Amino acid sequence: MTSPNSSNSEAGLHAVDYWQVVRNRYGIILLAFLLVFMTALVITYVMPKRYESKAVLQVRLSTPAMEVMPGVARAPSNLSQSFLQTEFKVITSQKTLDIVIDELDLTNHWNLDREQVRDQLAGMIDAQNIRGTDLIEIQVRAQNPQDARMIAERVSKAYRIRRGELENKRSDQALSELRDAVIAQEDLVEEKRQALTTLIRTEKIPYVSNQSGINNRTYTEIDDARSAAERYAELEAERIRLESQIETLLRYDGDQLMTYASGLNLPENVIRTLHPQYLEAQRSMNALKAGGLGENHPNVKQQKEIIEGLKGQLEDGVLALRQTLNAQLELTREQAERLKVAADSKEEDAVTMGIARQSFDQARSDFETAQDLLEELKIKEIGEQMQRRISEDPVIVHEEPVESQAPVSPNITLNLALGAIVGLVFGVGIAFLLEYLDTSVKTLEDVERYLQVPVLAVIPKDVGVLYKQSGMSPDAEAYRILRTNIEFNRKNPEDNAITVISGGAGEGKSTTLVNLAYICAQGGYTTLMIDADLRRPRLHTFFEINNSVGLTNYLTTDLMLEDVILQTPVDNLYFMPSGILPADAAGILNSRRMSELIQDVKQRFDLVLIDSPPILGVSDASVLASEVDLTMIVVQHRKLPRNMLQRVKSTVEGVGGHVIGVVLNNVDVRSDSQYQYYTSYYTYYAPSDAPAPTSGAKPKSSTKAQATRTLDTKEHDDLY
Repeated sequence: MTSPNSSNSEAGLHAVDYWQVVRNRYGIILLAFLLVFMTALVITYVMPKRYESKAVLQVRLSTPAMEVMPGVARAPSNLSQSFLQTEFKVITSQKTLDIVIDELDLTNHWNLDREQVRDQLAGMIDAQNIRGTDLIEIQVRAQNPQDARMIAERVSKAYRIRRGELENKRSDQALSELRDAVIAQEDLVEEKRQALTTLIRTEKIPYVSNQSGINNRTYTEIDDARSAAERYAELEAERIRLESQIETLLRYDGDQLMTYASGLNLPENVIRTLHPQYLEAQRSMNALKAGGLGENHPNVKQQKEIIEGLKGQLEDGVLALRQTLNAQLELTREQAERLKVAADSKEEDAVTMGIARQSFDQARSDFETAQDLLEELKIKEIGEQMQRRISEDPVIVHEEPVESQAPVSPNITLNLALGAIVGLVFGVGIAFLLEYLDTSVKTLEDVERYLQVPVLAVIPKDVGVLYKQSGMSPDAEAYRILRTNIEFNRKNPEDNAITVISGGAGEGKSTTLVNLAYICAQGGYTTLMIDADLRRPRLHTFFEINNSVGLTNYLTTDLMLEDVILQTPVDNLYFMPSGILPADAAGILNSRRMSELIQDVKQRFDLVLIDSPPILGVSDASVLASEVDLTMIVVQHRKLPRNMLQRVKSTVEGVGGHVIGVVLNNVDVRSDSQYQYYTSYYTYYAPSDAPAPTSGAKPKSSTKAQATRTLDTKEHDDLY
């Protein structure tokens, strides 16, 4: 799992990489920025100046004088966005522009036909809403401030005219439609009135206005029929009750009959009075007998007579009660029959009258509804007429157009700011595009990834010839690092013959060889430099030595080795010039004498450095790579594509050579901050106690004793 610290480090690394691209290609960014900025400046300068004049108008919605129907709300007074967009189109519509063209005579003034004038005029006008208000701002831009003011003034006036015409047209149309609706409704009301009158005359129903609109009327016929039916039902119930009482009276006898009869609630029912007396007399009889009196006792006999008398009266009362019930039953039956006949007759009349009433109610409702609607339409017509008389101006001008004193276009500040921003973005984009398309070696990781060899040293940009510099220059430290890495990367200490090659010309291999030889000589190595670049030799120019006699002379003649090796002004440093340039350089180098030469100098010197031509241009370098022990490739930073460097390595390996490593040369450590870790000695190491080297070179003959001693008795002083 990735920690937050590592994520932050990666983000910081990416940011540094991006900044590195900007620093490396700041020249392209600056050029693109200046190009776009100057283009914006020129375009702004040549753009025609335009002046603006504007009018501010308030647009009012047309609202009806009153509601068309009760409960229907009026239209909202605030302006909707769709309404404003419609008004913007009206402002720039053909009819509005034609009014402006005719008033200002623009066809003659601009010397164009009407269609062209209309198109040009529409492009000059812009209408927009002032946010949060009902105001419309009409803006007109023209090359002349007087034209801008006059056109803005005429456009606002033409819009007011068009708006007024549209409002009048709408009002006239509304009044016409209302008048037609009133006439049609009057005809409908008259038709409903005649239908209602016919029903009144035919059914003889009096007309009563239903202003409340609720059907709460009483029909007499229906009520009578309902009352008769209810009365008949009551009589039927009474008949059934009487029949039940008579049947019960006939079924009971004795005391049960007396008891039941006393409970009947009938007028002139004497049993209700006698029966309690009869019961009281029996209780008295029972009391006398309980007191021990016999049947023949005078009191008992007297009491029996009273009981018998009351019993006879009760029997007579029961007979009278039966006769009364029978009489009531007969009367109830007769009344029920008569009432049934009357109820049937009234029910039939009620049904007929109900149908007539329903038709009447419907006709009256239709008539009253039509009449109410007619009254509302008439009120609406009157309201529209009043609205027409007192209508407000639909467009109010709040700000009259004035002549502008300064042009509004082009906006110099905005154009230049946009030019600067676009130029900067464009430059940075080009820089990153070029960085993406650039396949040259940019980092040490590129070298190690694509060539699979180590980077021996990073040589900063603009490093001169070390032996000509006074004191100990910090530049020398890079070559000391190179010397150390060569020592530790060669597997065999006897592999001391190294050729320095490059993919193309101008990558600094000759300078690298001279400085490396100088540093090695300072470190105690007896070092020999051989200029084997027989195409364009340069090593003799560093020491101001004549190269008329050298390697080619030795390979083609019988000269001795001491005759072609010169000692330089630097101790332990010797030099073999190229000699006269031959016609077949590769043939000379690919010879047995060249092989013997290399083997000989390897025995005489601690280190032999051979300069060669670019390996991709000619075959000389391939021959030298096959003869020497090691090959060192000098790569100029950000120059050759990676595939070219891979070809360099494959060429060396193809002839049997061994690549010891790569020197990354001419690195701009000021812009490529990642290399500052490899050149940090500039900040803290600046030796100054080294003796200044002398210029010029001495011929080998003047130092023959020292050279002979060096060639004969080689001493290896390894300082590491």
